[in-house]
Amino acid sequence: MMSGKEIVLGVTGGIAAYKACEIIRELRKEGAHVHVVLTASGSQFITPLTLQTLSGNPVVTDLFNLISESEIGHISLSQRADLVLVAPATANIIGKIRNGIADDMLSTVVMATCAPVLIAPAMNSQMYASAAVRENLETLRARGFHFVDPGEGELACGTFGPGRLADPPKIVEMARILLSRKTLAGRKVVVSAGPTAEALDPVRFLSNRSSGKMGYAMARAARRLGASVTLVSGPVSLPDPYFIETVRVESAARMLDAVRSASSDADIVVMAAAVADFRPAEMNAVKIKKETFSGVLPMSPTVDILAELGREKGRRILVGFAAETDALDANASGKLRRKNLDAIVANDVSRGDIGFGADENEVRLFFADGTSSDIPKAGKEAVAESIFSALCAKGVIA
Repeated sequence: MMSGKEIVLGVTGGIAAYKACEIIRELRKEGAHVHVVLTASGSQFITPLTLQTLSGNPVVTDLFNLISESEIGHISLSQRADLVLVAPATANIIGKIRNGIADDMLSTVVMATCAPVLIAPAMNSQMYASAAVRENLETLRARGFHFVDPGEGELACGTFGPGRLADPPKIVEMARILLSRKTLAGRKVVVSAGPTAEALDPVRFLSNRSSGKMGYAMARAARRLGASVTLVSGPVSLPDPYFIETVRVESAARMLDAVRSASSDADIVVMAAAVADFRPAEMNAVKIKKETFSGVLPMSPTVDILAELGREKGRRILVGFAAETDALDANASGKLRRKNLDAIVANDVSRGDIGFGADENEVRLFFADGTSSDIPKAGKEAVAESIFSALCAKGVIA
């Protein structure tokens, strides 16, 4: 989604200026063209040479620099930009932007651009909490500027509190969101992900090999496409995705409760979780000892979340997942019909290159009208985006 995009990165005078290096590397890794505007104060913390080496483009420091002989610098940059990103953004530059002051290259580019402007503040906690800064931020939000709020922690001045620059991966994720087409704008999407864990005793549980990576990719893709997203996640080692409400659960019963609650007003529900099919008939109150175990473990079926949602579907669009090891077409098609789904995504988890825990996937998407669509092998985030594109192209998501 960022391949070929033109991003102007403004770097201002704060200790967090060094983190601009990581932001540039992440943007360029995804194919973006990065043009750095470094303020005079910013150059006290990081050199133009460093930023030029990483970005691959000349660094602009002077309001009166010409991009080429026939181009006025601030106009050229503002017009070519798909996104203007200011990180770190000091209280000073925020105040300038709010009050329409254009006395250096960065403030002038921001004033002249029609592209989205993303601001990542970084400053001392007391400055961030000051009435002037709060008022400036509120005004800019009302004008349509976008923000990645600072984190909380130990600051360079020795105090602890809010004000440190948000993590670069979080800033880059918001850039992805702003640069993505908004085919799901105004929709609420609920995604389930990961395994469930069914307790046997206080120590042991029954589960499966699902890593949650595909479900998390579906949630991120929906958020980038403009949806409001709630992710209901089973126990996985993945961190909560940025800008997505995440609800953590363990058992199938808890997952059903959480999905039902989150989807009461949802437009689309994507059940990517690998829900355990069975659970111990009873949870033992104490750890079962090897010496006293009879060798028999009575089992009961867990609640069939997808079937329950299919019965309660109403006007919601319901998309399921089928992790199969054989007869992929027959098993997925049968599941789609039995559970009243609008579409189902099937993949062969017996393949090590696309199975549980893999970073790539290759899937076949089956629709309620009996047709199907193949999505070739790619990274799971690319596959997730392709799934939503196919659902929209087919008219499942109108």
